[in-house]
Amino acid sequence: MPGWVLSDARIATMEGGYGLIEGGSVVIDDGWIAWAGAGTVPPDYDGWERVSAEGRLVTPGLIDCHTHIVFGGHRAREFELRLEGASYEQIAREGGGIVSTVAATRAASDAALIDGALGRLDALIGEGVTTIEVKSGYGLDHETELRMLRAARELGRRRAVEVCTSFLGAHAVPAGAQADDYIDEVCIPALRAAKAEGLVDAVDGFCEGIAFDTSQIARVFDVARELQLPVKLHAEQLCNMGGTQLAARYGALSADHVEYAMDEDAAALAKSGTVAVLLPGAFYTIRETQVPPVAAFRAHRVPMALATDCNPGSSPLSSLLLTLNMGCTLFRLTPEEALLGVTAHAARALGLADRGRIAPGLRADLAIWDVETPAELAYRIGFNPLHVRIFGGER
Repeated sequence: MPGWVLSDARIATMEGGYGLIEGGSVVIDDGWIAWAGAGTVPPDYDGWERVSAEGRLVTPGLIDCHTHIVFGGHRAREFELRLEGASYEQIAREGGGIVSTVAATRAASDAALIDGALGRLDALIGEGVTTIEVKSGYGLDHETELRMLRAARELGRRRAVEVCTSFLGAHAVPAGAQADDYIDEVCIPALRAAKAEGLVDAVDGFCEGIAFDTSQIARVFDVARELQLPVKLHAEQLCNMGGTQLAARYGALSADHVEYAMDEDAAALAKSGTVAVLLPGAFYTIRETQVPPVAAFRAHRVPMALATDCNPGSSPLSSLLLTLNMGCTLFRLTPEEALLGVTAHAARALGLADRGRIAPGLRADLAIWDVETPAELAYRIGFNPLHVRIFGGER
């Protein structure tokens, strides 16, 4: 595609913070950033089409690095039960939670899974999202896990968005099954099949008292390592079971939720270079009171990402902009930390070095906003100031 220049912009490069450039320009060549800076654009780009941002804020395209947007059914009744006093863990142990979504997902057609996910994806795209992670985990059998991953790949073909897939076969123990048997007889064979079919970019697991322990997750991660797939982990959401330490030992891309992580867990993540992904939507929905150890993450310089965790039960949230506000209000992140959490740090949580910042050599995934300052993106509630989303240089 021909090159062009986005000029007259306030650019939040997200290099070492906001990295603001006033009166800046971004040169886009064949879907990539060729130059970005203030002042006069280099003469090499004289004659290229110029598009003025008219002083608007330009950020990297937003990245939702933890979602479960492919699923069947809904769990509105569980919402009512929680309001009546039932806990998330109690509902799960009585056959609700993830297992209830499994039944609806198995029963849904491929078309229904895709169509349902597209509505949620469109809401995110409409807020400037250019990259999204999508997990399996609501099949818990060989074929449905693969169907979910195929549906996720199809989303990327139907919309101008990058979809990264995570195999989450170790999400819950199916009704009537034994955890160890399920890991060996269903989860690991399905993972191998997903890899063979080119359906999986990373491997995830749920390390929790209502799901799998560290030894069971380690068996899955050993196979991921054999298949040369990076890992990530749902860890320390409801209690501390050693999940963050396990994630660190395997050099995981991210450890997610981490409400019950401790200072030594933060130190381990820092040493391994693992991103802490904070999910305020789940914290809010299940009325959690244990706040992630943000101060420890700061002290150990653990990068913190934010994501919607969009799913039918614990986080029916399909707004990354609202997630920014929730991260600041509930977890006391600064607006700068929150924006880093859906750009540079979210890219790192997915192992993607080619996006999340505005710099030469990176993808031209951008969002142009009708705001004066970056903090406005986290400050507003229920308001979408997106002016234009640019994906791969196309507007």
